[in-house]
Amino acid sequence: MEPAIGIIGGSGLYELDGFERTEERVVETPFGEPSDALVGGILSGRQVWFLPRHGRGHRILPTEINHRANLWALRSLNVRWLICVTAVGSLKEEYRPRDVVLPDQYFDRTSRREHHTFFGGGIVGHVAFADPVSAGLRAILRGACESSLLPYHDGGTYVNMDGPAFSTRAESNANRQLGFDVIGMTNLPEAKLAREAEIALATLCMVTDYDCWKVEEEAVTAGAVIAHLHANVANAKKLLAAAIPQIPTTPDWPEHSALDGAIMTPSHLWPAEKKAALAPLLARFG
Repeated sequence: MEPAIGIIGGSGLYELDGFERTEERVVETPFGEPSDALVGGILSGRQVWFLPRHGRGHRILPTEINHRANLWALRSLNVRWLICVTAVGSLKEEYRPRDVVLPDQYFDRTSRREHHTFFGGGIVGHVAFADPVSAGLRAILRGACESSLLPYHDGGTYVNMDGPAFSTRAESNANRQLGFDVIGMTNLPEAKLAREAEIALATLCMVTDYDCWKVEEEAVTAGAVIAHLHANVANAKKLLAAAIPQIPTTPDWPEHSALDGAIMTPSHLWPAEKKAALAPLLARFG
């Protein structure tokens, strides 16, 4: 199976255009059901698999997303590069609605961290995560932003909250004081699991609002961001079309060997059931 490119679509992005030889794949995983069937096809000569993280029709809350099933399903189809598209609130004046942000750091304010790792159950792994975003893939997205002439910001910290309610003003101001740049509810678990799955990940953060810290602006509501969502979806599709042809065909970046030295448990002690469940990750270890 050739190395593939994955796309996880966020709020408003439930499908991609321009696929050749489209197919849908329902993937069963040891961690339950993914958010939806994966849609595969050829884009710019590359095998691409698309998954809407909230399901088509936006049916799944942020805290209900089965991130492990989503990332396991993608890795089982030999996805080695993953672009995540996600709606975010801005915590900085200069990060305006409809701007693109390419984060290079995350801060975890979630409460369900047991769902953010494939390990446990007899196999212990600790991947390096100091630099959580693939520098190579982020550079490709930066080039796509430049060639598409879209306003973008290179770098920044994404703070991940649980939701589904938006921030209080106190929380929003505290996040600003801590120096965070954008806020969202979904992308950090994807980044952690992608690293464990040896997938190079980078994210297109599409700004929809100023959270609620900017008192002269309307406080963020679902209705207030709809127009920005629609514009951001069109921009995301343009950026993906520009980026996909630039992604290499050989998975030889540092992220593609992230498990080297990360697994603490000797292989002869791996429980057979857990080893089988993690087959897409552990196959190269014999």
